[in-house]
Amino acid sequence: YDVVVAFGGDGTINEAANGLAGSETPLTCLPGGRTNVYCRMLGIPTDVVDATEHLLRLADDWHPRRVDLARINERWFTFAAGVGLDASVVERVDAHPRLKARVGEWYYTATAVSVFNRRYLFKPPRFEAQLGDQRVEGVTAIIQNAAPYTYFGNRRVDIGEGATLDSGDLAGVILRRASPIDIPTVLWRALSERARVGNHRRVDGFSGLHELRIRSLDERPLPLQVDGDYIGEADEAVFMVKRRGIAVVA
Repeated sequence: YDVVVAFGGDGTINEAANGLAGSETPLTCLPGGRTNVYCRMLGIPTDVVDATEHLLRLADDWHPRRVDLARINERWFTFAAGVGLDASVVERVDAHPRLKARVGEWYYTATAVSVFNRRYLFKPPRFEAQLGDQRVEGVTAIIQNAAPYTYFGNRRVDIGEGATLDSGDLAGVILRRASPIDIPTVLWRALSERARVGNHRRVDGFSGLHELRIRSLDERPLPLQVDGDYIGEADEAVFMVKRRGIAVVA
């Protein structure tokens, strides 16, 4: 094939990327989801008609390029993955696709509050993250292959800093503790145009890593998500990045 066009949200694009990883066939996308983070990263319009016209014009100026692709255990992801609270929220949201499509980011917000109160307020699953020579304990990790992490409406939500689609490395944050005091201030920083999540006193930010490992500390499996889709639980999660791992057209 000359190109594979994925029409859907970031989860659909993730499935296509897992099939095309390492091949010479390029991937492109048409926005069919609620947030369409990867489309925006590639510079593709978020309106499906405009995006179609944009891609048709590319047929006359055909220049596929290769960008980085990241991996958690055996699953590739295009821009972000999460362990802990982040993944637990995605699991709950994915269980109600109609509400996810209709209410969008506000449903994520309400679900995050509910999941935190039920599963992370008291004795949340804890893990240890190996970040190069540093070991950090925490309850939630967000790992990015590119920025931003997501969008809240039209506003960028920046979490990890430093990784881009062609930087060849990973960036992200580890939330060391989840309390009723910490979570609101972390969310405020995520939505702020000036404040940085990595500067929060309960957060360890990292960048420039090519590999990291996260393992459970209390024998409870850790929930995992990739590109906004829940993928199950594991006792250990190993992350890596493959430089120029996939071809794209945008």
